Amino acid sequence: MTSVLARNPTPRPGSASDGSDAPHSASLLRPERLPFADRLRSGIVQPVLPLWLACLVALGGGLSLMTGFPGADVWPMTFVGVAAILVSLIGQRWNRALLVGLVGGVTFWCAHISWLTLYLGPVPWLALAILEAIFFAIGAVAIAFVYRFAGAVWPTRLGRLGILPVVVSGLWTAREAITAVAPEGGFSWGRVAFSQSTSPFSHLVAFVGVSGLSFLLVWLVAFVIQLCREVSLRVVTRFALGILAVGLLLVVPAWPAPTSGTTRIAAVQGNTKSGLLDRVEAGDNLNAHITETLKLEGDAVDMVVWPENASDVDPEASRAAAADLDFISGIMKAPLVVGTIAERDGKFYNTSLLWENGSVADFYDKRHPVPFAEYMPARPFFRALVPDLVDLVTRDYQVGTTDTVMNVNGVVAGISICFDITDDSAVQAMVDDGAQVILAQTNNADFGQTDENLQQLAIARLRAIETGRSVVNISTVGHSAIIAPDGSTLDAIAPYAPGAMVDDVPLSTTTTPASLTGRGLEWLVSGLGLAGLALALVAAARARRRPPLPR
Repeated sequence: MTSVLARNPTPRPGSASDGSDAPHSASLLRPERLPFADRLRSGIVQPVLPLWLACLVALGGGLSLMTGFPGADVWPMTFVGVAAILVSLIGQRWNRALLVGLVGGVTFWCAHISWLTLYLGPVPWLALAILEAIFFAIGAVAIAFVYRFAGAVWPTRLGRLGILPVVVSGLWTAREAITAVAPEGGFSWGRVAFSQSTSPFSHLVAFVGVSGLSFLLVWLVAFVIQLCREVSLRVVTRFALGILAVGLLLVVPAWPAPTSGTTRIAAVQGNTKSGLLDRVEAGDNLNAHITETLKLEGDAVDMVVWPENASDVDPEASRAAAADLDFISGIMKAPLVVGTIAERDGKFYNTSLLWENGSVADFYDKRHPVPFAEYMPARPFFRALVPDLVDLVTRDYQVGTTDTVMNVNGVVAGISICFDITDDSAVQAMVDDGAQVILAQTNNADFGQTDENLQQLAIARLRAIETGRSVVNISTVGHSAIIAPDGSTLDAIAPYAPGAMVDDVPLSTTTTPASLTGRGLEWLVSGLGLAGLALALVAAARARRRPPLPR
């Protein structure tokens, strides 16, 4: 909806309607010539939708946004969802925008992470969904404020089409970036970019990174919305500009993803009962992976990769477990990369070990342990609220401080354990440390046959494109796959069944544009959004100090 400048203003002395001087009449037709306070009062955008309808549209937007992610994986619905949420915010006052944002945020997050309820019930699910929805709503208030005062700050068509969409998408990206790192290390799930692993826009992540891809997709939606609001433009012109914007994103060629040699990797999925609530005997997970690996005897490989927690007995503390790893390494004539739980100096770590020649040659400790699952922040406080759930987390894992790579049989392998793959800084560190391939070890058993592991696999696919590296995504239960640097699937194991992949995996030392810029682009676009918000806040504050215009 256009601002009230697009309507017939109330006649004032000196306007064209009362026959007064033409110069002042011209200033009404060209709002940039109006005094600031007059421009602000004339340019405040009124809501496109009444509150009740805006809430319904935001609810539909949240559901549509969720549908764009795996497992529905109808990626065009992401654009529908973003559009619905943005339209519901246009012209809304901050308190109404807060409500609209909460409706859209709660709807999206409750649907998107419903897999949390499978074993843990509704309390953790609702707590996380509501927390993320609060951040979503705060971001919605910022976007609504910019929309409401955009006519005063950017009164020209160039400002409305050229600057406003950039500010709106910058604020959306800033909200995603903040929630990816805070609180307690953040929750990076649900970013718009993560819905596009199979879309024709996925190749852009190699140039702009995850935050940059979110920015571009939201910008495209915001730009098309502004085209629809520019009723003074011919329909043909608006349609042509919309097609041009889409074409500009799609015409960018895919990053060539050059490779240099291969390494032969055996990745084993034991399909073990390795969830938090599974009742198993110590060593069951280890034995299951031994059984599957023995089927590969005779295959010449350069390394064997097992998933997170594949050895449920620490081989550094158990001679029997150490002997088992020695046996497998000897049978396969290759080093073994295996996930386990390690205890050092009374502290616990979620660890990946490089087992070679009868001992640990190197290890990596998980950088991003998950709060309320791998450690319990403010344990006394939360235990007073939900003691049964808090007591399920029996150990607090430490944040890893090791480097992110291992030299495995002459190959520099980046190591990621489960949630690490969603962490931008951890992924960037692997590239900076010289990784030629990424081994993404994970344990999805806690989420059963839900969409969680599909969502994680989609993130791994985007990371392969973003870094220009092959990613070996190996899970205890699935979905396990080897993904090439261009995002294509080289091999996969049927989910929820034991199996293995043995493949020549491409290696790379290339630096993609996204890896080169790191998080600089995220800071840039977020800064543009926040700068636009600051201008809108200053404009509103200055207007309040001006006396009312004479009538």
